[in-house]
Amino acid sequence: MAKTSEKYELMYIINPTLSEEDTAAVVAKFKALVEEHGTLDEMEEMGKRKLAYEIDDMSEGYYVLVKFTSNPAFPAELDRILGITDGVMRSLITLRAE
Repeated sequence: MAKTSEKYELMYIINPTLSEEDTAAVVAKFKALVEEHGTLDEMEEMGKRKLAYEIDDMSEGYYVLVKFTSNPAFPAELDRILGITDGVMRSLITLRAE
């Protein structure tokens, strides 16, 4: 029998040159998206941190960690939206170990 929901972890990095309002808007957008399509288990805004390597000539980014539960189809759509959202530099969605 197929699982109806899985636990996921999303880490995304927002461009540090965005204003506080724009950064908050991006965070709110993905929080709402996760809540609309699943259950938000935990969310942590880790703030500005040094990147492991430069992305687009930037050495830091604003990190956000989101743990959520959703059906297995949602992460692909979430990843697509992250990829086309201005201000999101990188994102990674992984399956959480139970």
